[in-house]
Amino acid sequence: MENTRTISYSRAIAWGIVILAVGLVLGFQFASSDSLADSTSPGQPENVDFSPVWKAWGVIDDKFVPASVASTTVIATSTADINQERVWGLIAGLAASLNDPYTYFLPPAENEDFNEEMSGRFEGVGMEIANRDKVLTVVTPLKGTPAERAGIRSGDKILQIDGVDASNMEVNAAIKKIRGPKGTQVVLLIARESWTEPREIKVTRDIINVPVITTTVREDGVYVIALSTFTANSQALFRDALREFIKSGKSKLVLDLRGNPGGYLEAAVDMASWFLPSGAVVVTEDYAGNAGNIVHRSRGYDIFNENLRMVVLVDRGSASASEILADALHFHKKAQLVGTNTFGKGSVQELVEITPGTSLKITVARWLGPSGRQIPLEGIKPDVEVKLTEEDIKAKKDPQLEKAAAILNAMQ
Repeated sequence: MENTRTISYSRAIAWGIVILAVGLVLGFQFASSDSLADSTSPGQPENVDFSPVWKAWGVIDDKFVPASVASTTVIATSTADINQERVWGLIAGLAASLNDPYTYFLPPAENEDFNEEMSGRFEGVGMEIANRDKVLTVVTPLKGTPAERAGIRSGDKILQIDGVDASNMEVNAAIKKIRGPKGTQVVLLIARESWTEPREIKVTRDIINVPVITTTVREDGVYVIALSTFTANSQALFRDALREFIKSGKSKLVLDLRGNPGGYLEAAVDMASWFLPSGAVVVTEDYAGNAGNIVHRSRGYDIFNENLRMVVLVDRGSASASEILADALHFHKKAQLVGTNTFGKGSVQELVEITPGTSLKITVARWLGPSGRQIPLEGIKPDVEVKLTEEDIKAKKDPQLEKAAAILNAMQ
């Protein structure tokens, strides 16, 4: 009989990003349209003509009439509030002009939601989403959440949210629509590669409690550590799981990173250090000349000898820190990869404070694996590809895990 142990941690969706604490205030100055073309303010770049912006601002002031009587109900209640909303719109447009799915502005409401999520408790459906080829795409439904229970899968395309077209929707706007109080329902129109037509999936929101570490000892002697996300405390939980693995006397290990959207880089580097010698490259942050590259190396815990046999399970829901850890263990020949291509999150994001109540999430660097090559946008290809079909899920079968166990049991 298999023995399973789970450690749970109520937390926020990791969003597949690494949070680096920095502060930056971007200044804006307002005046009449005649004087603004010549004005200067801290942060205003040289040789950029801002006069079209202020002309458009003036045209809006002079001419705009809501298209319907119903839309005259405005959230902003004063001219100052309305003008501030326009500023947020300008920054959002500036971020969108980069055509980077991971760079976007968080105005006050969204910024508050994000901070709430990172504090460790929130209500929603529990899935990581990103913009892939300008389409809202599910990176992964987090394990044990309403999204997973409703049948959401990694790679699903979100076409509508509660009947609203999502084709041109930014990620933060989509998150705002999908989140909501416990017990309420959101209806998603989903397109899936294996379906001939899109289908509606109804998800009932709940408080999100995500199991960070689950350990299982299989009857065939294979020890499985499933890591759901890279949280601030996942390093300690992973260390405890490895201690239990060593105590078990087993030598065959499956590290399951399927459906893990990533999280803190620090955690990925620390986990790799248990298997790699001191100084071995885990990942490099490539700043493309904007700053010096940062090379993250193993701390050299390196507690396992040549008797260790390891397979890492990956899939389309393995992103960011998951890809970093899997790539490092694979490159240094510590593990084989089994499953399907990973998500392909090859970039570093920084959360920058714009004002005390707003932030800009911006791509600042690229991840380079130990080989010196960027993590490919199409994802990391496993050594052995094994797909998990809907029929497998319905039958509660796991051919990916079974293949990993078979590989380990065939090793001498």
